[in-house]
Amino acid sequence: MNQPRIAYISFDIVPASKGAAIHIMAFSKALAIAFGDIQLVTVSPTAEPINSDEIFPQVMQIMLPALGNNLIQRVLYFQNLLRLWLQGRRFETVHIRSIYEGFVIALNKKQYCDKLIFEVNGLPSIELKYRYPAVADDRELLHKLHSQEQICLAAADLIVTPSSVTAAYLQSRNVPAKKIRVIPNGVDLDVFTYRLRNPEGKSEDIFVNAPLQMLYFGTLSPWQGVNLAIEALELVNKDLLTCLTVIGQARDDQIKKLKQLALKLGVADKLTILAPISQTQLLKHIHASDMILAPLMPSDRNLVQGCCPLKILEGMATGIPVIASNLPVVQELGEDGVHFLLVKPGSAKAIKDAVLRLQNDSELATQIALNARRRIEEYYTWRRAGEALTAAYCELGIKRSIKV
Repeated sequence: MNQPRIAYISFDIVPASKGAAIHIMAFSKALAIAFGDIQLVTVSPTAEPINSDEIFPQVMQIMLPALGNNLIQRVLYFQNLLRLWLQGRRFETVHIRSIYEGFVIALNKKQYCDKLIFEVNGLPSIELKYRYPAVADDRELLHKLHSQEQICLAAADLIVTPSSVTAAYLQSRNVPAKKIRVIPNGVDLDVFTYRLRNPEGKSEDIFVNAPLQMLYFGTLSPWQGVNLAIEALELVNKDLLTCLTVIGQARDDQIKKLKQLALKLGVADKLTILAPISQTQLLKHIHASDMILAPLMPSDRNLVQGCCPLKILEGMATGIPVIASNLPVVQELGEDGVHFLLVKPGSAKAIKDAVLRLQNDSELATQIALNARRRIEEYYTWRRAGEALTAAYCELGIKRSIKV
């Protein structure tokens, strides 16, 4: 493998079942195909560095440990190792995803690269308080995070973001619009396959008289609104026997709170919470469900910062209708009543009404699922996202590799 021209650095564990890891793997593959060998730097799942070339033939990966008892300690540990690893190395382009790895690069941009690309999916100054509530009152820390974000944004030659909402927010922070490219997330259609539904609106291998199956998958972070899905579960069961399966990464205390809520509402026996699983296993659960819930909360994380919910895109590809919160970040992805059903954010009753609407109108459920799949095929594949990323790189003057 030749000396890579591009380094893609991220404070994430890759591979993993999280959306961030899926995104990184898809973008790494696209960059390698277009520009040749690339260097991927991520977090090691162990206490030791790991070298790997298993993601894609032209991707050289090094995983650096991030040890510590809390996020700050892990970030500082990773940054110190990253500085050591960067010594004596210089790249034509460095691609970062957060200030956790990017601040080191932005402060010494000329030392490490010609071009810096900042891929903004989330910003700690907005998101961190949801994981650590005490941060919301720590003005000094929030100011420091905001300042480091501004340094990275200013140093970047190109900013890639998956949502127009995020792009607008970045412009409010004095980032020139000409420096921003909106590249939505994608779906691997070979993994998230479409399954036709029968006239009763059930997946082909599900008994008609079985309980209604609702599904949520993704992280169990507060902004995802999983508690609303459980509240809706209780409301729907007043009219129809229904179960809810929740699949995703969460801390023990988050799972405990969800179980306590289900117990309080009398639906503990109808709730199943599963740890993250492979995409192949996830697809089986999706195809065994009647509808997918994405009850995003109307928080600053979703309304101000923005996002491109991967769970909604993946669900839309599978033939199972999606019910999601009526937020601008979701409106970007399709049309209410055509590609999904949108409901009032923060309302469990609105979710319940949408569930019963789909259950009572199998033709609508089937048509929404079909329309959604077609939209994903046309606009939201990882291939399309990779092509857009490649085009953005080329606009910066980064030349594609010459295939022999």
